[in-house]
Amino acid sequence: MKRLLLIRHAKSSWEDSTLADLERPLNARGLRAAPQMGKRLRERNIHPDLMITSPAIRASATCSILAEKLGFAATKIQTEPRLYHASEEQLLEVVRAIPDLNDSEEIVVLVGHNPGLTEFANRLLGEHLQNIPTCGVVEAAISASSWAETTWGCGKMVSFDFPKKGGQPSTQT
Repeated sequence: MKRLLLIRHAKSSWEDSTLADLERPLNARGLRAAPQMGKRLRERNIHPDLMITSPAIRASATCSILAEKLGFAATKIQTEPRLYHASEEQLLEVVRAIPDLNDSEEIVVLVGHNPGLTEFANRLLGEHLQNIPTCGVVEAAISASSWAETTWGCGKMVSFDFPKKGGQPSTQT
């Protein structure tokens, strides 16, 4: 079984209006939320085999903080330019290009942006999420033997969590 964690970057700063969108850093709230969500994932025994992030500073910073909390080597994080403000179709292309790492369960983390991330989750999972909040995590079980075989509707939501939710993530059974 493949598991895919779709994570929206943590809250970013708009303080410096001279920065290009790609260069916006995390704000104080984002710097608190990312480690909090990483801790929650660690408590659920999430051990990623691969972490892929958008090149935007806010996304790569979120991914690095999560990686540290999950014991994933920061040097192994992959940056994927197609994740920057990707549409759901572009996200599907990225997922289909993920190499199959082993025959057992694989866990892949994608850190990206809305609205594409929410739209992708809804089409992949047949859900009707209105919004993945900043630093929100949608965990999906993918019923495909290979990432290349990922199609719309092939996933099932395992959990949905976000910083302001507190407590345990909602799970689907």
